[in-house]
Amino acid sequence: MRFKHWLAIVAVLASAATQAQNISIATGGTGGVYYPLGGGFAAALSKHVPGMQATAEVTGGSVANLKLIATSNAYVGMTMVDAVKDAANAEGKFQGAKVNVKTLLVLYPNRMHVVTTTNTGIKTLQDLKGKRVSVGDIGSATEVMASRMLEAAGVEVKRERLSVAESVNALKDRKIDAFAWVGGLPTAAVADLANTPGLTIQMVDHAEVVGKMNAKYGNLYYADTIPKSTYKGMANDNKNASIANVLVTSGDMSDETAYKIVKTLIEKREELKTVHQAAGEIAMDKQVQAASPVPFHPGALKYFAEKGHKIN
Repeated sequence: MRFKHWLAIVAVLASAATQAQNISIATGGTGGVYYPLGGGFAAALSKHVPGMQATAEVTGGSVANLKLIATSNAYVGMTMVDAVKDAANAEGKFQGAKVNVKTLLVLYPNRMHVVTTTNTGIKTLQDLKGKRVSVGDIGSATEVMASRMLEAAGVEVKRERLSVAESVNALKDRKIDAFAWVGGLPTAAVADLANTPGLTIQMVDHAEVVGKMNAKYGNLYYADTIPKSTYKGMANDNKNASIANVLVTSGDMSDETAYKIVKTLIEKREELKTVHQAAGEIAMDKQVQAASPVPFHPGALKYFAEKGHKIN
C-alpha cells in the first residue's frame, strides 16, 4: 500500500509539473497580423501539446517582445529581424542590454506600408516632408524600420507614434497625413481604411531607398511588391521594402519545450491558416540560417534534423 501511495504522489507531482508549463506569446497591436496569428499559435500549442497552456499577449511589437524575452524563458515572441539583430548585439534600442535570443522559426515576410489617402495629395516619399506621419507604436519594429526609411530618403516629418489601428483612425480624422506600418498581407487595419466609404487609399512607393538602408544597417531589407489586389482602391502595385519575421525565444528555454513548439507550429500549419493566411508561408524550406541574424535554438534544430532538413 505504501508503494502504491508513493506512486500516486509521484504521479500527482509529475502532473502538476506538466500542468505548470505556461507559455506567453508576445505579439503586437490588435490591428496587425502578429496578434491574430499569435492567438492561433497559442490555441494550437494549448490544444496539441499535452500540459502546455499558451496565451497571446498584446504588446507594442518587436522591440517590446524582445525585452519581454529578456525577462523570462517562458516567453516566445514574433519580431522582425532588424530588431533581433539589435537585441543580440546590444545596439539601437537595446544599447548596453544584450538579449540572449534564439530563433525558433522563420515565419513570413513583413511588408513596409506607407499609407495615406488620395485627398492628401501625397504620392511620393518626398511629399511627406513636414507632414504629420505616424511612424509606429513605441517599442515596435515599425518605428525602427520607418525611421531608417525616412533617414535614407532624407525626409523629416512631424512624428506621431501610434499603433496601426490608431493610425488608421487618426488618418480618417485628418489628425495625421500618413502612416507607416510593417506587417503581413493583408493587414486588417489597413483593409479597414481601404474599405471606408468616401476615402481612397494611396500607397507610397519607397523601394528605392532599400540600398541606402542596407548600406548602413546590414543586409536586412529587400525590394518587394504589395500587389494592387491586396487592398481596395489601390491603383497600382506598391513598390515597397520588406523584411523577414521570425519567432524567437530565450536561449534558456529548454530544448524539449522549443522542440514541441516548433513541431506543433510546422505540423499544424493548415490549421493555423484558418486564423490568418500568413501562416501558410511558414515552411520548412524557409528555415535557413541566412534568414535570421541569430542562431536557431537547439530544440528547433533537433526537429529539423528529424525531418532531414539541414540548416545551412
